[in-house]
Amino acid sequence: MTQYRWLSNYDAGVPHSLQPYPQKTLIDYVDDAVREHPDYPMLLFKGSKLSYSEVQKLSDEFATALVAKGVKKGDRVALIMPNCPQAIICRWGTWKAGGILVHLNPLYTEPELEHALVDCGAETVVVLTTFYNQFKKIQPNTKVKLVVATNIKEYLPPVTRAAFTLLMEKKGGHYIKLQPGDYWMQDLLRKHAGARRPDVKISPEDYALILFSGGTTGIPKGVIGTHHSQVITGLQYFAWFGSQAVIYKDVIMGLMPLFHAFATYGIMSTAIVAHLPISLVANPRDRDDLVKTIQRDKPAFFPAVPALFISLLEHPRVKAGKVDFKSMRFCISGAAPLMAETKKRFEDLTGGRLIEGYGLTESTMASCITPYLGKWKQGSTGLPLPDVVVRIGDISTGDGDMPPGVEGEIIMKAPQLMVGYWNRPEETKEMLRDGWLYTGDIGYMDEEGHIFLTSRKKDLIKPSGFQVWPREVEEIITKYPPVAEVCVAGIPDAKQGEAVKAWIVLNEGASATAEDIQGCCREKLVAYKVPRFVEFRETLPKTAVGKVLRRVLVEEEAAKQKK
Repeated sequence: MTQYRWLSNYDAGVPHSLQPYPQKTLIDYVDDAVREHPDYPMLLFKGSKLSYSEVQKLSDEFATALVAKGVKKGDRVALIMPNCPQAIICRWGTWKAGGILVHLNPLYTEPELEHALVDCGAETVVVLTTFYNQFKKIQPNTKVKLVVATNIKEYLPPVTRAAFTLLMEKKGGHYIKLQPGDYWMQDLLRKHAGARRPDVKISPEDYALILFSGGTTGIPKGVIGTHHSQVITGLQYFAWFGSQAVIYKDVIMGLMPLFHAFATYGIMSTAIVAHLPISLVANPRDRDDLVKTIQRDKPAFFPAVPALFISLLEHPRVKAGKVDFKSMRFCISGAAPLMAETKKRFEDLTGGRLIEGYGLTESTMASCITPYLGKWKQGSTGLPLPDVVVRIGDISTGDGDMPPGVEGEIIMKAPQLMVGYWNRPEETKEMLRDGWLYTGDIGYMDEEGHIFLTSRKKDLIKPSGFQVWPREVEEIITKYPPVAEVCVAGIPDAKQGEAVKAWIVLNEGASATAEDIQGCCREKLVAYKVPRFVEFRETLPKTAVGKVLRRVLVEEEAAKQKK
């Protein structure tokens, strides 16, 4: 590999390149684990453990069930569920059947869910019972024919499961009446108990995943990743920590949602190639349960977003010194800016290191990460990972390579970049050019190869690491009768890293409150897209041709926050 300036600043023992990468899939890595340590835990969930051999058996059975129901190689199978054992079993089962896994945000509103299912063309859906009735409302508008339902209680420990059935199932909306033609996941597994996996050849170059991203125009697009892209990303991240990690023992916390690239590529892929047990967290917003899970499973790896680190620091039991977080040696922050104070406080609490990373769904998280042992620079998102090449191109054209300290567009090349957007060749051409990914993010590289993000060429907002496109929120707000004009943008926020804010001009004589605006958004948008802040103004700043100057509003907000 060319001697790029960042390579000399890698921690000792981190290889400059991992080429050639093994021609394997994540299926193969689980096969390896089953041969080496079949009874070792692969998944931890609410006090229960599923070994590698158990996940292997269940996913083989589910794959057989899918093939028996007509699923063919290349078919899309969508999951509508949070992090739970079924999400992993169904993921591996889909791959073994030759399918392409599409994990959707279960908190999507009906229009958002319908768009995603229509866009990817999924004909099979596996849905957690809490989201079943909502999905059934929009199913007639999609191509979905095969529906499989599963209950969160199915892999709880026996005592917890019994208590859940008595006290929580109906009250929490988990109890459903299955409609004719739909199936229970457990019935399918029982029917195919002991079945060997289907005889379907899966190669590293096959499509494995479609994850939805904001892309370049604001319309959510399906980002295609291959089986090999997951392996490559996982090996790169493991190489960053490899000399410090204990395989088959160190637990990695899976609290980031698996429909997000951070979780799928950064957490799950790393866990599988490194043989690290995954502690699955279905609802990280339940901070009491999260603290309890940390105490029980004692994760060594704790990947999260800045907002979650902050909320844990403010948890009453943590502040009272009643919680031991000393197991967390590797804390990784991503998807939003990390403040220096948050880093210091969390490192003081755990005794470990809190480092920061930067990646995109389109890059399958292949990008940059700060050194684990070496120099940390405030404001930097780190050094390019092994086999990742980053250059800073001209902001207007993307050409050239800007000198150290000069801003430009962050452009990268790596062996595991997305294949493209599903059925969107023009947008793929805009994002991928001659093997380079044009991120749309603005930043600079210093003399030592550290990357600093300063703004976004695209206006994508990332509250707590999720993706929000301003136009999507603006279109909802403009349909609210009192509103004359609106502009939406992201602003710095101590809790979320970045928050959605709406600046609104009302029609003459009309009235509305921030709560009114947020309420109309909640009817059509998932919660993280709803503006956290609303400001009413008499006018919005505009160009000479009448285009609203979003940048000016953001700059005004930044100036106010500095006062």
